[in-house]
Amino acid sequence: MRNTREKFETVITKNTFYFYNRQFEEAYEGYVNSIKETLLVLKNQIQNTGLKKELFEDLIYKKENGLKALLALTGFSNESLKRLITFIRIVDDTELNVLINKEKWITEVERNNQEDIKEWSDNKIHKMIRENEFFRKGLVNIFFEGSTIPILSKALPLFELKKLSITKLNFEIEALIDTLIRYKEKGSYSGKKENNPEVVIENILDEMNIGFEKGDLGELISNAPDKKRTMDFIIPNKTNPKIIIECSYLVTTSSGQGDKSKTEISIDSLIKKHYPNAHFFGFIDGIGWYVRKNDLKRMVAAYEDVFTFHQDELERFKKLLQEVF
Repeated sequence: MRNTREKFETVITKNTFYFYNRQFEEAYEGYVNSIKETLLVLKNQIQNTGLKKELFEDLIYKKENGLKALLALTGFSNESLKRLITFIRIVDDTELNVLINKEKWITEVERNNQEDIKEWSDNKIHKMIRENEFFRKGLVNIFFEGSTIPILSKALPLFELKKLSITKLNFEIEALIDTLIRYKEKGSYSGKKENNPEVVIENILDEMNIGFEKGDLGELISNAPDKKRTMDFIIPNKTNPKIIIECSYLVTTSSGQGDKSKTEISIDSLIKKHYPNAHFFGFIDGIGWYVRKNDLKRMVAAYEDVFTFHQDELERFKKLLQEVF
């Protein structure tokens, strides 16, 4: 056995700094170069023949990485595209339906069974592109005209909506710079406190002059230290909580949603035991929950009541606060 100093020196003196697999790097570089060359060819086609939807339909239909090239050009992530397709399948809006040719590719089973709708995989999306020209045309229409559709303008964050710009498809320099900036700032944008829906709850409480705290509940620290969790809102304070709120706004889906719902059920039992006079509410929202309905059913079962960030629900929450206080 080597001593601590020897092990420490090993990590310092034999540090590789950046690990990489050269074989993988070369293969992946080929993939990146393929997308770049695909976009350069597309750019030349547009310069020679003008900006046409048919060019982009051929791009995603004939090129293996055509869809990825389109996403790279606009800055629209693959995950965002999957969420958008799910949203399109869920909502029923006349103007949007016409733009995406929805009646030509939506199945009767899915139309009549919206409660059990599940998100499409990448393979499913590519299969639809290959096999259904109306879906393919509708997808291209979204990138050309999506920002003009009122329901998308209302539903999509402006940060994402700006990516659906015809100027990007035309390879205009200003638009490409915009894409670079949005790529760079995506993580920072997502992590900003002001972009957290919890701020909406904070603003409501401030407007109504109702105090709140965040953190651990004393009784749970003492009696269930291994099961307790940090609470998003303890109203008005930890000493005498009347309302306890947990928030979960999910745009993406994950296997951890099932575990989260089980945890909340456990927390509900602890609160009922140690704070029998407190209300336990949940703010549950986002398309990530919409497409994981079994997890959602377990999740909502943990709370006395649940709210979303829809304006109607926020008003209902305000009325409840007035009743409690």
